[in-house]
Amino acid sequence: MKKVLLIGGAGYVGTSLIPQLLEKNYEVTVYDRLLWGGDVLIPFLLNKNFHFIKGDVRNKSDLAKAVKDQDVTVLLAAIVGFPACDGNPVLAKDTNVGGAKNLASAVSKDQYVLYASSGSNYGRVLDQICTEETPLKPITHYSKTKTEAELVLMDKTTCTAYRPGTAFGVSPRLRLDLLPHQLILDALQRKHITLYEGNVIRPFIHVRDFGRAFVFAIENQKKMQNEVYNLGADELNYTKRQMAEFIAKETGATIEDSDKWSDPDKRHYQVSYAKLQKLGYRHTLS
Repeated sequence: MKKVLLIGGAGYVGTSLIPQLLEKNYEVTVYDRLLWGGDVLIPFLLNKNFHFIKGDVRNKSDLAKAVKDQDVTVLLAAIVGFPACDGNPVLAKDTNVGGAKNLASAVSKDQYVLYASSGSNYGRVLDQICTEETPLKPITHYSKTKTEAELVLMDKTTCTAYRPGTAFGVSPRLRLDLLPHQLILDALQRKHITLYEGNVIRPFIHVRDFGRAFVFAIENQKKMQNEVYNLGADELNYTKRQMAEFIAKETGATIEDSDKWSDPDKRHYQVSYAKLQKLGYRHTLS
């Protein structure tokens, strides 16, 4: 039975991935400091193949103990998004970059590492569709730390890194700060969406398909190791206005354009997923 360690597994993506791994009969261990609490993990404790270790990715010795004897390690732990990273830049650097360095020093070359990087690493790309070869031009502290961590892991470990679009969808540890969810909340609570920079293009990925991609990488390690893949779908490249209009149609909300705020992240990019699709991966939820 293959052993899989989820660092930061109690979060938004991890709690969607856990049941998918257990369904495949993997032995799953979550290593997490439980910043947002651990209630979401309680149902999994009934499964004999599920284990939990309370720990922090910044603690090098504890992380090394957790990684020992694991076949696959998935690094999900991170301070996510530019507001959180700008609010505590030292914590973001120590977690996002320091955690990657700690993991790189803990694993052996025969241990497989999967990394949740970010499409934000591309920054603002106006004149082309981003492939995995497109130069990375991170803008915010968040995307700069994710880019640095990706480079560390790709250089020092046997790793597959995903650059996902913005995730959306229901997960046991639901995040409401993601763009689609923010728009939905406004539509439901206020019946009105205030839209900033509606022409900006953003790629998206359902959280369950995000988890499926890690399962896919485990099952296709020999083909995928030491490579980076964009994660999403061509038909999920939307402008913010397209996303808002879809939500407004379903909820009856009105849309108002506003120029009173500008996104510091400046993300504006369209992504190609041909590299991953050639291997057979397809998204299932839109």
